[in-house]
Amino acid sequence: MSSIKKNFAYQSAYQILLILLPFITSPYISRVLGPENTGVFSYSYSVANYFVIFAMLGINNYGNRMIAMVRDDRERLNRTFSNIFALHFLLSLLVVVAYFAYILLFPVKYKTYALIQSLYIIAALFDINWFFFGIEKFRLTFTRNTLIKILTVISIFVFVRTREDLWKYIVIMAGGSFASQSMVWLVVRKYVSFVKPTFKEMKAHLAPLFILFVPVIAVSFYRIMDKILLFYFSTEAQVGFFEYSERVINIPLGLITAFGTVMMPRMSNITASGDTNQSREYLSSSMFFVMFMAYALSFGIAGISNDFAPVFFGSQYQPCGILIKCMAVTIPFIAFANVIRTQYLIPSCKDKVYILSVGMGALANVAVNLILIPRFHALGAAVGTIFAEVTVCTIQAAAVRKILPILDYIKSGLFFLASGVAMYGAVFVIEALTERSIISVVIQIAAGAFVYLMLSFLYVRFTKNTLLVDMLRRVLGRQKQNENI
Repeated sequence: MSSIKKNFAYQSAYQILLILLPFITSPYISRVLGPENTGVFSYSYSVANYFVIFAMLGINNYGNRMIAMVRDDRERLNRTFSNIFALHFLLSLLVVVAYFAYILLFPVKYKTYALIQSLYIIAALFDINWFFFGIEKFRLTFTRNTLIKILTVISIFVFVRTREDLWKYIVIMAGGSFASQSMVWLVVRKYVSFVKPTFKEMKAHLAPLFILFVPVIAVSFYRIMDKILLFYFSTEAQVGFFEYSERVINIPLGLITAFGTVMMPRMSNITASGDTNQSREYLSSSMFFVMFMAYALSFGIAGISNDFAPVFFGSQYQPCGILIKCMAVTIPFIAFANVIRTQYLIPSCKDKVYILSVGMGALANVAVNLILIPRFHALGAAVGTIFAEVTVCTIQAAAVRKILPILDYIKSGLFFLASGVAMYGAVFVIEALTERSIISVVIQIAAGAFVYLMLSFLYVRFTKNTLLVDMLRRVLGRQKQNENI
């Protein structure tokens, strides 16, 4: 079994877990805490998460890339890990101090909740996921995260019983993050030895770390600023509606980003070895497969959104239906850009293009939000998200169009776009003919999946397009050679 197959299996399994758990917890939390309290949680978490972003800098991408490039040399691996971690720890410690100063010295709303949320920032001090991703040891992160997620869910049902239990919910969520980052240190010495860091080597990592921090802060800015602007220009309930709609969209996006997470260290290693042909093969087949998933998820979620939101979150969350439908538009654009970013831009150190694209995306998001949120509230924020993701995707694609066959990538996914439209139509008809219920939603999902998969199968069969099959053989480890569909 190839390492890519195993890693993709672990990441996919974890993302499936992330898909299933919200179906269990979200209906419960939305009803127990209510829209206002979920809005308070979302706001306080968003503020704390900004400090987490500064604590992490660009280490997830930079550390992943650097570890992948040197992982075949144990001595270089030890030095690289030790110096990057030491630099990250010192910078993160400054951020922790800044967060407590912010809480204690300024008139912070929901101060108690903000103090509890500090566990997220403290957890960032010990975050070394980037190391295990770089050496492609995804099983460790899968096992740890799965255990913590299950314990978190159990704790929510045991301890969160009334609207006054918001603080308990925050303790459980933030404490889970801290526990998750702490557990990994029990096994890290098996894979790397900590050596004394030097100022010279730490300094060498500082500039590129900050360079890759720019796109991180830009992306986080336009994703978190939505909620902060909603909080100031609208109501806590509108923040809650947007929060739950975004959670629904993030669930399927996890399957797409899981693929990028697995492929980035492999592509960084291949790029470092100079094997251009192999990297291009991976890119083409990956794009085809990712767009196959993206259109299915986009049109599928949009189709069931009107019934899904009130059925799973409660009747008071009816406004989430239109928000989910709007935000589903972003999935294909995010997927397309994710492949370009994780499998070409970052492995090839094309950081300037990455920075430009997300920077412009952030500007587009804020501009649209400032115009639309005061009038349209959460719907305005959803439209701002669409503008941001389209901007990011367009700039990245335009920047690499002379290097990568962008038009070929787009053409290869057009049939899946048509299949998605057909699936949406089928789901729409079922929605119109059935009463709103869990059974209706399940029927819509099953019928939509059947239509999309059947049309996609017919397309692959009659066009003899082997890209999907070749990708599955390469990524999932199938060994049959030159087999026709």
